[in-house]
Amino acid sequence: MVREFIQTLGRRAAWARWRYRRAVIVAFIVAVSLCAIFPPAMAQIMTADHHLRAQPENLSWGWIPTDKPPVLIIQSGDTVRIDTISHHGSTQDEDPVVFLGGFGVQPEEILQDVRDFWASKPGRPREGRTGAHVLTGPIAIMGAEPGDMLEIQILEVSSRVPYGFNSAGARSGALGDSYPGWRAGDPGADISGTSRTIVRTAISDGREFALVGDGVRVPLAPFMGIMAIAPQAPTVGQPGVTVAGVQSSRPPGVYGGNLDIKLLTAGATLYLPIFREGALFYVGDPHGVQGDGEVSGTALEQSLTGVFRFVLHKAAAPAAPRAETATHYIAVGIDIDLDRALRKAVMEVVDFLVEEKALAPREAFTLASLAVDFTIAEAVNETQVVAASIPKTLFVE
Repeated sequence: MVREFIQTLGRRAAWARWRYRRAVIVAFIVAVSLCAIFPPAMAQIMTADHHLRAQPENLSWGWIPTDKPPVLIIQSGDTVRIDTISHHGSTQDEDPVVFLGGFGVQPEEILQDVRDFWASKPGRPREGRTGAHVLTGPIAIMGAEPGDMLEIQILEVSSRVPYGFNSAGARSGALGDSYPGWRAGDPGADISGTSRTIVRTAISDGREFALVGDGVRVPLAPFMGIMAIAPQAPTVGQPGVTVAGVQSSRPPGVYGGNLDIKLLTAGATLYLPIFREGALFYVGDPHGVQGDGEVSGTALEQSLTGVFRFVLHKAAAPAAPRAETATHYIAVGIDIDLDRALRKAVMEVVDFLVEEKALAPREAFTLASLAVDFTIAEAVNETQVVAASIPKTLFVE
């Protein structure tokens, strides 16, 4: 009996070991298969309460609508996975297969979302919609009212395709004739031919890189260039408004929009004032990586997916967008004039330190000069954005 019992235990142990080995092998095969489809930097690993896809009915082109019915209604605290597409490849005249194929993109590398949006272009209004961007949304947050604040936690951002585009012409971006700092006789860059360039990405040691020239690779730091809530009342004469009620997606503003703050990657949080019932959140202009200033006029324009958590704060609207990362608080100054944008950013820093850290105004201004870094987040979208980074290590909590 004892021998039979021991033999039975042995058989059971062998069976358990075999099942364990089989489970490990299956898990390995599944992991390898997933990596073949979604390389590590492109894999989507975080679950969310909702998934908003980049389908034509969920997309707006070139503007931030103020009265579009929400395509998704959520509660405060909900998480949403949001797909976005780049305007490079989805808004040109040629079919995406033809256009992108001219840059060596294979048909199987082209998102169905891009093809479907391109097919939906005829009939979409363009008057006053001078932005190039394709935005996903809007998302309404239940209970959101004017005067409230929307907290947008950026939980994950991942690439959807292994390529992106950058435009860098002889007179594009900060070197263009339309740039405020341009003066007659200023030279352009020694660049010939088309300004649009495809930039391939590759995976190395679990990280995704943009391949720029021989022997040059740039680590990706994906973020959404546009995160916006519906503006209050777009009025002709305001930046990006040539038709009453139509806000172009190009210039950022107090509503957020095309801030192009490269620090707003996964782990960061953006705070925006709310002007309309439901807030009506839009996201787009996906960037694989960007330097401060976005000086050529574009970043690495690459279709991305993001996971966000939305938290509503009643009667707490800030005067301007604010943000934070794990290491810094971020204040923002926005203006057509770069000097004015800097001044506004300084005032935002002082106000933040007085309101949130209980400093006296003189102390706040001193700290701004001693320890706060002011950078040009973007300078090529009609209005200029200065982002001020306040180190959290300055404060003993």
